[in-house]
Amino acid sequence: MQLRAGVAIDLGTVNTLVWIRGRGLVVEEPSAIAVDTAMGKAIATGEAAELIAGKEPQDVEVVHPLRDGVITDLNAATAMLQAFFGRARLRRGLLRPSAVVCVPSGATWVERQALATAVQTRRPRCSVRIVEEPAAAAAGAGLDLSGGEGVFVVDVGGGTTEIAVVTSGRVVRADSLRLAGNAMDEAVAQAVKTELGLLIGPKAARRLKIALGLSGGTAERAETVGVDIKRRTPRVEFVPGILVADALEPIVAKIADAVREILLDLPPDLAEDIVREKICLAGGGALLPGLADRIEVAAGIPAVVVDDPLRCVVRGAAEILEGRGGLAA
Repeated sequence: MQLRAGVAIDLGTVNTLVWIRGRGLVVEEPSAIAVDTAMGKAIATGEAAELIAGKEPQDVEVVHPLRDGVITDLNAATAMLQAFFGRARLRRGLLRPSAVVCVPSGATWVERQALATAVQTRRPRCSVRIVEEPAAAAAGAGLDLSGGEGVFVVDVGGGTTEIAVVTSGRVVRADSLRLAGNAMDEAVAQAVKTELGLLIGPKAARRLKIALGLSGGTAERAETVGVDIKRRTPRVEFVPGILVADALEPIVAKIADAVREILLDLPPDLAEDIVREKICLAGGGALLPGLADRIEVAAGIPAVVVDDPLRCVVRGAAEILEGRGGLAA
């Protein structure tokens, strides 16, 4: 029996990932839980719950217990984690299990405590360490932080965009925007409603976002299905790329502005490190077509998408758990 079990958790607005020491990534599921409101109990979690989101049967409610990267429904978050940990089959060793849990850099003390409480409520109880997402993303990107070099990370998740300079495993400059993938989806859905008279759900908006991105090319379009506002009947529509690009522009502009603001506040030695290492884009939002190019133009520094950006943060949390990543757990 190993002396101490360990778990790394990326509890995100859209997806939750759980990594177990010695076994790797064991849970990668939507952050969702379906509740039977008549019985007052959970009936599905993760993918099974997300499949019925937006089309719930009577007496069933699908809850997404996080918004903007932090817990908004502690009971639902705790129940969801209990189910995920059950699937992960975390076992206690001779010592109390240790857990590294990621949190947005702008999270308040209360929000951080809520996250720790959600993890500590389960069995076996863990010794929880909260780590800021940019530090985990830097470690997960495979960057060597042990030598004191600075790296620039832009982590675009579902609820927050984390923009930070990290050195020696610690955040030295940061901005946390509660504008990210979900806000982009909402903007696309609103634009389709306003311009085309069509109601679409978040999943359809997300597909349009990924298909069309920031190209704005008038010849590019993608098919979607929604409900005609006037007739209240289903309708197929081809959405032009320029409509999606225009909808995303205000959010992307704020991210680019925040990147520039961080760069304006850097001492020369850090600036040299960042130019050498480039700007690293992580998170699901890093896959948005055209985003890396837009950040590069705004910053005047090359920007690259890290390998497997969706799992970058949990990989980094695992590195920190194991005492690597420039910051021992």
